[in-house]
Amino acid sequence: MKRKAALILLILTLAAGARAQGIRDSVFTVPVVKVTAGDMFRPASAGMKESRVDSIIINEKISSSLSDLLSENSSIFIKSHGRGALATASFRGTAPSHTQVSWNGIEINTPMSGMVDFSLIPVYIIDGLSISHGSASIARHSGGLGGSVEISNEADWSDTFSGRYMQGIGSYSSFDEYLGISAGNRKLQVKTRLYHNYSANDYTFVNRGIANIDPSGGQLVNPIDTNHNASYSRYGILQEIYFRPGSRDILSLKYWGQDSKRTLPRATSYEGPDNSNLNSQQSHDHRLTASWEHYGDSSRLQLRTAYTAKDLDYVLKNNIYGAGLIPVIYSQSSQSGFINKVSYRLNMKHGIKLEAGLDAGFYNVSTRDTVSGTGYEQSRFELSSFVGLHRQFADRLNIRVMMRQDLSDGQLLPLIPYLGFDYRLLRGHDLVLKANIARNYRQPSLNDLYWEPGGNPGLEPEKGVSAEAGLEFSGSAAGQKIRAELTFYRSDISNWIIWVPSYKGYWEPRNIERVLSQGLELNASLEGSAGRLGYSINAGYAYTSSVNYGDTGVWGDESYGKQLVYVPLHSANVMARISYGGFSLGWQYNYYSERFTTSSNDISRRDWLYPYFMNDLSAGMEKEIKDLVLSVELKVYNIFNETYHSILYRPMPGRNYMLILMIKF
Repeated sequence: MKRKAALILLILTLAAGARAQGIRDSVFTVPVVKVTAGDMFRPASAGMKESRVDSIIINEKISSSLSDLLSENSSIFIKSHGRGALATASFRGTAPSHTQVSWNGIEINTPMSGMVDFSLIPVYIIDGLSISHGSASIARHSGGLGGSVEISNEADWSDTFSGRYMQGIGSYSSFDEYLGISAGNRKLQVKTRLYHNYSANDYTFVNRGIANIDPSGGQLVNPIDTNHNASYSRYGILQEIYFRPGSRDILSLKYWGQDSKRTLPRATSYEGPDNSNLNSQQSHDHRLTASWEHYGDSSRLQLRTAYTAKDLDYVLKNNIYGAGLIPVIYSQSSQSGFINKVSYRLNMKHGIKLEAGLDAGFYNVSTRDTVSGTGYEQSRFELSSFVGLHRQFADRLNIRVMMRQDLSDGQLLPLIPYLGFDYRLLRGHDLVLKANIARNYRQPSLNDLYWEPGGNPGLEPEKGVSAEAGLEFSGSAAGQKIRAELTFYRSDISNWIIWVPSYKGYWEPRNIERVLSQGLELNASLEGSAGRLGYSINAGYAYTSSVNYGDTGVWGDESYGKQLVYVPLHSANVMARISYGGFSLGWQYNYYSERFTTSSNDISRRDWLYPYFMNDLSAGMEKEIKDLVLSVELKVYNIFNETYHSILYRPMPGRNYMLILMIKF
């Protein structure tokens, strides 16, 4: 490892004579650090709330996973099972499978569980990141009852040769290594990115899951424990090729491969022997997509095809006297998908713009536990058609109408309509009223239907009716840029799928009659400069009420009308940054209110998660030497050493550090 890092550093140092023609995107000195919405008054997004994460913040979080970036800089609540462990999204109070995730237009939600593990997506491979809140996700695909997250990669046609190498060293024997090389001209661009992450992840924590009795005073004392059996590693490559045969066409080919391995720590309530209940998980992912874009005088045609494959192995071992460590569970799963998409945009007469698309996907899943002999093999074919119209009227009103029709496993789902509008309240000023209403559907995942034991083939699709309205403002004065957005939303979801314990001794999924999710999202940003001093502040607040109105025969009377588990009622984040010359200082603040782990919301029990406040600090310096840019940054996470949990019995680390060194040319 050390020899490889030294060799790469030597190669990059010798490359100082090579002149980089592209624009250097400074990681530390650019003062703009924010999450912004798209253009405020675009007919194509009438009524929608869409947020685009600024490229500067993507560079700032380059050594993090997507789970960290979203939890710190958006209204999405990330449920993390611990540092480097499973991290899923709760978007507007919905379930993890209700957040659709795409990479360069290809959905990457697993067909097995329907969700995405955001801890396995490094920010390093992301060029663009956009978030579609609620019904705005219908423009791309169905099923995003909470919303969608879109990851994109892009070519820089002005870049002839550039590179970047980064080395991160942090607490708990954590090492991050990234190497990126780009080369090309105005016709051909080739980009290669390699990365490796490793951490022993053996932090100490106060174990509130167990307690000892103090013999002198008789009080319960929580011991100091270590996060054993929690290491993780990740290797990956992203290869991109872009080609422009003419001024109207762009061809691209992208491959993203990744291997990850992690051991899974036991719950803090575990009091058994150290050589039992040992968990590990290993996955191999391959994603390949090719696309062709053709631009006409008043139209755009895009064709895209993709292949995805994933192998996932999970092992649980216990120590058996006289036999050693014996697998109790040895689950081997494989899944693949073949996806084709075509979309067309046309500028028609009278300012009307037409969009249409057709998606077809075939997925295959095979999973088996070699110990118990259980498992299933199933496939799914999905077809989705889409048409939309939008128009602007006199620079005051935008209207967008969409319709989506899905076919899944031969079953035709009801139409998914959308109607949204933007209205500029003051002529010539950026104060806009936005509103939309839509319907949405999501098919049960293959695990929901066929998992052994417990799958329920009789599950109905989840369906919801959503409405939202809000105000968006943008302005500037005396060199200050101000932006603010307030959104109210309401989503009434029927046939909500939930896994519950059954009388048979295992868990099984059922449809719950109704869940009502409603709340508000408030975002505001301020940026400006005073001489050489640049500054920016971005803040967000979310009120999320996600209440169960399901069948009391399944949930129990105490659960009716109560907040869903692990959904915080209040959450907030603030990111502030100042820069002067080649120096910068940043502060990240996050707050989450209490979260319940039982459907009855009974705070008299110990199984609930108390509120916590998280503070991170970063300081960086950048220096340009001829054609090299050298950067160093120190990050301090959880600076007040707060004890907190995101998931019950899954501890998070206290104060920890990361030092990042970067060379760009």
